[in-house]
Amino acid sequence: MIKWLLAILGLIYFRIPGAVAGFLIGTLLDNYTRSTGGLLSGLFGEEKKQSVSPGDFELNLLSLCALVIKADGQVSQRELDYVRSYFVSAYGKERANATFRTFNDVIKSRELSAYRIAQYLAHRTKYPTRLQITHFLFGIAQADGTVSTAEAKIIQEIAGYLRISRMDFESIKAMFLKKSAESAYKILEIEKSASDAEVKKAFRTMAKKYHPDKLGHMDEAYRKGAEEKFRKVQEAYEQIQKERGM
Repeated sequence: MIKWLLAILGLIYFRIPGAVAGFLIGTLLDNYTRSTGGLLSGLFGEEKKQSVSPGDFELNLLSLCALVIKADGQVSQRELDYVRSYFVSAYGKERANATFRTFNDVIKSRELSAYRIAQYLAHRTKYPTRLQITHFLFGIAQADGTVSTAEAKIIQEIAGYLRISRMDFESIKAMFLKKSAESAYKILEIEKSASDAEVKKAFRTMAKKYHPDKLGHMDEAYRKGAEEKFRKVQEAYEQIQKERGM
């Protein structure tokens, strides 16, 4: 890729000698890029992500679930049931039961590293998927009725390692707070002082970002989560519309 680009540029600016030099330099850069895991690929296109197998994805997702469930120092049965319900919906009862036999060991583990797990997923999943993981973790935290300070803190830490932007994190977090004018603006990632035109633009942007079609490659449970997130965006916009008389 790089060698042909530089060869063309060399030909344009320096004719045949430039094309030859560009090809040779590009070949060296291509070889270096492969040997360093694609460090230069960002200059010439999006870095190719490594893939993650369904089994590895499940195990790492379970580990993140365990970190959230244990964050406040107690293991809530309602939070466990929330996770089980997700896996039953996603994979069926038989596979969910097999997965949960592993989950019991994960819950008891003291060796879980939020950084290691989230970094692994960050390098192997697309951004919309990581947004949905963050949403799912907040769903677990709220399953017992409230998101504790400790739970919100560990989710924020995980979201950072997943490379979720601050504004996206605050938007998702606001979806799990008590409905208010302030949370509606946070969901749309705008200030309360935003103009009506800016509110409309923000809604279109957020609706596009959280559209369920972006998770068409994921399982049914994740698509349902995306639909819930999309609905929250619509509700926030409608609330602002009502308050402003738009």
